[in-house]
Amino acid sequence: MSSNGKPTPQPPAAAGNGAGGPPKMYQRPIYRPQQGPAKRRRGGRSCPFSCCCCFFWTVLVILLLAFIAAVVGGAFYLLYRPHRPAFTLSVARVTKLSVSSSATAPAVTDAIDVTLTAKNPNKKLVYFYDDFAVTAATAANAVPLGEGSVPGFAHEAGNITVIKATVSASALAIDPTASSDIKKSGEFPITVDLETKAGVKVGGLKTKKIGIQVHCEGIKVAAPAPPPPAKKKKLAKAAAAVDDAPAPPAPAATVARVCQVRIRVKIWKWTF
Repeated sequence: MSSNGKPTPQPPAAAGNGAGGPPKMYQRPIYRPQQGPAKRRRGGRSCPFSCCCCFFWTVLVILLLAFIAAVVGGAFYLLYRPHRPAFTLSVARVTKLSVSSSATAPAVTDAIDVTLTAKNPNKKLVYFYDDFAVTAATAANAVPLGEGSVPGFAHEAGNITVIKATVSASALAIDPTASSDIKKSGEFPITVDLETKAGVKVGGLKTKKIGIQVHCEGIKVAAPAPPPPAKKKKLAKAAAAVDDAPAPPAPAATVARVCQVRIRVKIWKWTF
């Protein structure tokens, strides 16, 4: 008790103390670092692994598709033995030819008849062609000599088809430095090209058409012979009629040149 007779207050007991038990000491909480960054680091390490897995499966699928395509292509080849069509240029004849005498801007007017033979050597494949675009040019400097066209057709298995076309030009400007390629007398070499799109039919199945070019070279043609001179004893009118008559065509040249068939689009290793 205090000197004034009042009781002295006792200090409060520690919280949580049991009766008669020892006082409990205060403990600071243990610091535990957050696990988020560690997890993010582990997630970052797994990203390259996922990319490797995707790359591996992509390569595997591509190889599998290539293997299936090779098996199907090999089976198709063994079953049908496909061969590309064969073209042979048999006749070429110049029916009209004139070159202007201009030294700076020469022009050519001509007409060339060509005959080709197309053969389908396959026994089960049918080719079907779009319209052909036919062009001719000199062999030395590729001076254009005109163009023509041939209707498309279906080329049955084992069939031989004769193709006739006329390549012509009217006042077609040519390079003055190469105009000497076109000779008004004697022979000069030319090339003939046919371009089209062709597809293959096997039974009821048709493939997509692809571009092809038939290139024929080593062809020599000659200009038509000049018209015969008028006789002096004929009347002037008859002489004029003779002078205006067209020149007789040059004799047909039987060349029998085997042409090259070039594929414009190549799909894997298949060429038809």
